[in-house]
Amino acid sequence: MDELVDSGGLLGGAAVPGVAGQVHPTCPRGAQRLGGCDRVFGVDGVRRADAHQGGTAGGEVLGGIGRGGETGAGPSVGGDGAQSAGLEEVEERIHKAGGTATIAPLDLTDPDSIGRLAQAIAGRWEKLDILVLNAAMLGTLAPVQHLDAKEFAQIFTLNVSAQAALIAAFDALLRKSGQARLIGITSSVGASPRAFWGAYGASKAAFNTLLGAYAEENRNTGRLAVAIIDPGATRTKMRAQAYPGEDPASLKSPDDVARRILLLLTDGFETGHTERIG
Repeated sequence: MDELVDSGGLLGGAAVPGVAGQVHPTCPRGAQRLGGCDRVFGVDGVRRADAHQGGTAGGEVLGGIGRGGETGAGPSVGGDGAQSAGLEEVEERIHKAGGTATIAPLDLTDPDSIGRLAQAIAGRWEKLDILVLNAAMLGTLAPVQHLDAKEFAQIFTLNVSAQAALIAAFDALLRKSGQARLIGITSSVGASPRAFWGAYGASKAAFNTLLGAYAEENRNTGRLAVAIIDPGATRTKMRAQAYPGEDPASLKSPDDVARRILLLLTDGFETGHTERIG
């Protein structure tokens, strides 16, 4: 469920789990662990691991092929090639493990696409228990004065605007759950500025503020808990893009991050919870 993270341009958006307090007929009995059926958009790195672990733990996984991704360049359109193959691979692994999964095309940079997805989910499940916001685009690492204006806008569209649109689209369904959980995946550069990371860091700082405000707005409701999680240095394609000379074997596996996220989702947390996975 990013850094859940990305497979060469494949875009993640959210884990949108299903019906609280009951198990959908297509979900294995184990789905009761999370109170419903899991859905995860985007598959690779941490997202790939999260999708697989969520599916094998009993959740139903919805994989989304979309625009954007952690390739460092501008958004790329998903739906074929390596992106589809990445989702299909995870879907097959989940099915072999006894879980269920569905692939769904989605453009997270298009608010209308997000709205249509929310309507489709609302038509099938009466409420949502979990939303994991994990889509991100790294962009080009460059001095602030050399940032490309078009790419800068693309980064903010995916890393911030799309996340706000997901919250807006699924807020009503989350509130229908007795104990909804939302996890936003961030990066340390959102809190500690780093040279050449101005665009990505600024987008993550905005994302943190957005999620922090949402957490406070729901602090006294007792129905929706919000957490912001920093996966730390993890063996993903985004990490390799940022640090091409780094030995991947020196980094923790996306599975380690996925296990921690799954534990948080099953055990619960107080709203406003922040954590860096070591």
